[in-house]
Amino acid sequence: MNFDNFSAPNYTREQELAMAQAMPILMRKVYTWMTMALIITGIAAYWVSQSVGLMNLMFSSRLTFFLLIGAQVGIVIYLSARIHKLSLQAATLWFIAYSVLTGVVFAPIILAFTGASIAKTFLITAGTFGAMAVIGTTTKRDLSRMGSILTMGIIGLIIAMVVNIFLKSTMMDFIISGAGVLIFTGLTAWDVQNIKKQLSLAGNVSESTQKIALLGALNLYLDFINLFLYLLRFFGDRK
Repeated sequence: MNFDNFSAPNYTREQELAMAQAMPILMRKVYTWMTMALIITGIAAYWVSQSVGLMNLMFSSRLTFFLLIGAQVGIVIYLSARIHKLSLQAATLWFIAYSVLTGVVFAPIILAFTGASIAKTFLITAGTFGAMAVIGTTTKRDLSRMGSILTMGIIGLIIAMVVNIFLKSTMMDFIISGAGVLIFTGLTAWDVQNIKKQLSLAGNVSESTQKIALLGALNLYLDFINLFLYLLRFFGDRK
């Protein structure tokens, strides 16, 4: 399916023109929200890493850390399920809250890895993400089947990570990291195409269509974060 030239046969010329004008605006909002979330995450991670009290509180017990992870998962599920019922302002606040929580969980990374290797990995992630976003935007090939396969790959990845908690295999960890890079690289292209497909049907920049764009930004943010984490296992230098 060619999303670049997507149009519904029953739409009038005026409606098609409105869609063509609305989609670029909404796509810019997707990338703006995603960038905003990454900046918030970076600031939160640095701020928490510089606070001995907060770091001690986070790692005083495993329960605290797992509660933070649970809160992250809960926000994603809640936001995805309630996006059409929430106001745009409320959905944005939930997205910001998720970005802050991710930064809190990321704080140990700043302490564990050198700043140079974190910066290098971030640039590699940004370059890879950008290339796949261009492919997802411009390709005429329908990536739906690839998206379904990669989604199943995430399930397999999670299972493998849980198993390796007990096996503690360095080789398996290496394989999992490589698979993670491949999966989230491919998912980036698929998500971009899927977001473009949904927004190509938007006849205007309304609150409803902006919420779709916000959810798309969350998906791309998750792709970027996961890709960064898996690449860090290859390019990160521990202090």
